[in-house]
Amino acid sequence: MSTTDTVAAVGETKTKPLKPARKQVKPGDVEKKETPQTGKEYNIWYNKWAGGDREDSYSNKVKSQTRCNIRKDAGYTRANTTGIKYCCLFFSRGCCPYGYECEYLHALPNPATALPDSSKDCFARDKFSDYRDDMGGVGSFTRHNRTLYIGRIKETGDGKETEEVVVRHFKEWGPIERVRVLQHRSVAFVTYESELSAQFAKEAMACQSLDNDEILNVRWATEDPNPTTKVLEKRRLEEWGQEAISKKLQEGGHEEFVDAVRSIKALEDGVVFDQEDEDDTAEQPPSKRQRLADLSSPPPPQEASRHEGLLSADTLEGLRYFAEIRKRTLVSHEKSKSGGLILADYGSDED
Repeated sequence: MSTTDTVAAVGETKTKPLKPARKQVKPGDVEKKETPQTGKEYNIWYNKWAGGDREDSYSNKVKSQTRCNIRKDAGYTRANTTGIKYCCLFFSRGCCPYGYECEYLHALPNPATALPDSSKDCFARDKFSDYRDDMGGVGSFTRHNRTLYIGRIKETGDGKETEEVVVRHFKEWGPIERVRVLQHRSVAFVTYESELSAQFAKEAMACQSLDNDEILNVRWATEDPNPTTKVLEKRRLEEWGQEAISKKLQEGGHEEFVDAVRSIKALEDGVVFDQEDEDDTAEQPPSKRQRLADLSSPPPPQEASRHEGLLSADTLEGLRYFAEIRKRTLVSHEKSKSGGLILADYGSDED
């Protein structure tokens, strides 16, 4: 194969169009089964009955009838033409009947693409200020959580084998940073590289099974108490924030913001501005200049344009003005202390 053929082949691979999204189910295929409720009051926050049987509610969970298969189900939908960046919740669960006619994306969330609203998850659901008590639901916008708690795993071998099974099932939803398995406790923690991947995986693996026909309990993980992990996470968030700001600045149109940041940094470091900056900061409104001319005699024309040391003539002129104002204020304060209020004490131009 020649070089031209190779380049053409590569180009064809890159420009290969997406296939239409497959309709995962037909209307009516999924049978809605309601678990027996033993509670006495319906809790609208948790969307379940409260009270009654205090046993673990997951013992009454039913295994999901559908599961998403990214290779078969992913494809383009109407969202690819309308510009919607949110994923379809039912697609993640494997039960979207609309396919290419769906108004949301039928694909994994792209970590490189920023969502329009950071207070929503990748399915356009509103986050809350705090997590639920059972760490389920949408999650919180006050914490960047990338870790999922996986419970009710049936272990058939050692910890290494269980870890391989967990990785094989969860890597389908995005790149995984690390996996930790608590052997003999049927629990694993999966940390993704992106929070969007964790959001998608939480819905995709809810009430699913691994290799032993179990029903998984997938929830958000609480904050890791390990001090080393906290430091690494804080550093990662700082680097992520700096990268996002740099990217925004490189897009252009932020010259004023850059100049303001540089000015503040120079003031903090005690750096003397250039002559151009001094002239710009020393510019005052005409009204102030007029009042200054009334208070003090104007300097000779040849001295007005001449700079005296580090300060320009305009800067010195402004300093004289503020010194005169301070002097008048002190005199007025002393007179009010010694003798009462007099009209002449106001020190205005209309005395």
